[in-house]
Amino acid sequence: MSKKRVAVIFGGQSSEHEVSRVSAQSVIENMDKTKYDAVMIGITRDGQWLTYEGPTDKIGSGEWQELALTAHQKKNTQLLPEGDTQSGSTVGEGSGELIETNTARGIFGESSKNKIDVIFPVLHGCNGEDGTIQGLFELAGIPYVGCGVLGSSVGMDKAYTKIIFEKEGLPQGDYLVFNRKQVNFQLDEVIKEIEGRLTYPCFVKPSNAGSSVGVNKASNSEELKTALDIAAKNDRRILVEEFINGREIECAVLGNDNPIASTVGEVVPCNEFYDYEAKYQVGDDSKVMIPAENLPAETVQKIREYAVRAFKCLDCAGLSRVDFFVHKVTGDIYINEINTLPGFTKISMYPKLWAASGIQYSELIDRLIELAYERFEDCKREFTNS
Repeated sequence: MSKKRVAVIFGGQSSEHEVSRVSAQSVIENMDKTKYDAVMIGITRDGQWLTYEGPTDKIGSGEWQELALTAHQKKNTQLLPEGDTQSGSTVGEGSGELIETNTARGIFGESSKNKIDVIFPVLHGCNGEDGTIQGLFELAGIPYVGCGVLGSSVGMDKAYTKIIFEKEGLPQGDYLVFNRKQVNFQLDEVIKEIEGRLTYPCFVKPSNAGSSVGVNKASNSEELKTALDIAAKNDRRILVEEFINGREIECAVLGNDNPIASTVGEVVPCNEFYDYEAKYQVGDDSKVMIPAENLPAETVQKIREYAVRAFKCLDCAGLSRVDFFVHKVTGDIYINEINTLPGFTKISMYPKLWAASGIQYSELIDRLIELAYERFEDCKREFTNS
């Protein structure tokens, strides 16, 4: 049986570029080499797509980019040259060897020699897990790992996610949503509305961002102004949430139409909350406990049930991680958010939760690729002439 060619796409134009690289390196290094040939495709911060054939350990560090650029300069070719790529031709200066295609699939290779069988996007944040690149994969007609356009786009937008969760009857904290223009030109009114509805402290987030980028806790009006300004720089929509004195509990989901939930884990952040620094920059200072300790069995079961319901109501596929709060006093459960392309680094919760549930890293990659094919076949449409 011939090996499948898996395009692992990483990097991207988002604030989570570095996290994506580290995740991609882990995925490639743990992929079963007897089953798959990894085709490494990096997206630079300025949006240039480059194939990369160098050492895998240079991806996480970022050194891959210079190596790829040097190699492509020698070949005088790149995956997506600058210029008009939609019509099948390009006019970018110094493009070299061009991709001649009239279909999106040509981006990933149409010939039997370089054909891509399945795509494994290891991208986080905007332009990676928000449905935009998933739309490209759909146009290309190639199976891909993870949620489709709908699940990705709604799951990325925290404000719209809350609307769907509310319709599903999932318990969550109180919140308000504003846009950038309101923050920039009607700040006093925004603060008045927040203070009339919520109490301090409260959390301010960009509606579309991941890894807690742009998230801040505000304990007074001055901190609230600063937090709103930071969030508005990261997205045009801003979410303000009530503070819940809760333990941070996470649950992984795997599957398509009949998903399963992992055991649950708890994050005890080294910082005031589990921000970007606590997740990726402070080493082992933040504590992760898998399974979470001293949680009643019925609470664990309810969280797992809620995680599956959240996954299904957004029509997710493949994988997601669902985050919760369990109130430290009342024990009440609140759903916080869903991550449709969770981190895959060596310290990431998603693979750790499944490892603790009996599915090791390499097997997890296998299952996700199988689920990509299953979803691809399930989404096929038959058109008939009227």
